[in-house]
Amino acid sequence: MYAEERQQEILRIARAQGRVEVAGLADELNVTTETIRRDLTLLERAGVLRRVHGGAIPVERIGFEPALATRDAVLIEEKERIAKVALAEVPDEGAIILDAGTTTARLAHLLPADRELTVVVNSPVIATTLGVRANLNVLLLGGRVRGKTLATVDDWSLRPLADLYVDVAFVGTNGISVERGLTTPDPAEAAVKRAMIRAARRTVLLADHTKLGNDYLARFGELADLDLFITDTVADNDLVGDLEAAGVRVTRA
Repeated sequence: MYAEERQQEILRIARAQGRVEVAGLADELNVTTETIRRDLTLLERAGVLRRVHGGAIPVERIGFEPALATRDAVLIEEKERIAKVALAEVPDEGAIILDAGTTTARLAHLLPADRELTVVVNSPVIATTLGVRANLNVLLLGGRVRGKTLATVDDWSLRPLADLYVDVAFVGTNGISVERGLTTPDPAEAAVKRAMIRAARRTVLLADHTKLGNDYLARFGELADLDLFITDTVADNDLVGDLEAAGVRVTRA
């Protein structure tokens, strides 16, 4: 088993059991405890586990939300593939919403230069990337900037969204499950995401496989709100099957 495969297995076990122990993992995976400790350190740096005495806990179990820079440094290839597939959902002309997030940011970089689009964003980072493009009319939603995600939130973001109606909203999520729908740790961000969904004819969710089966504090959407969910090929087959059985159209990148 390669190191990346072992680390993915450690993460899978942690999410299934709620926590993992160094000694138990070493026995189960037939490696040394030093190797397991290195794996846990790398997974913590990736923002998916939090180290505790003798083992680790998946971050979704403790409400820990990794910072933007941490999330942007992991699953890069998967996010790039998701963004490339999402390009097919961008209209030839009209208006779209790009939610703040690391996968939607990659879609922003890929937006074609030959389409006249209005792009509504709640990320100053994405606005800076797109603002110099002559073919794009970029509208940045105001409000308080959350340090964790660099997303604008609260009333100054919500008011403009109430009066907008775009062709497609591309949104991200921290968790998606049949039981709870679409969830995120912060209620303020949940409110903005909810308003984005209401402001769009179609909603496309962009989320890598680590988001499947997770639930967080604040729900911002139901599965029925989604017209399409684009994830990566590593996504658990059973979890994807449950979503499809609940009526979600899923595409793997």
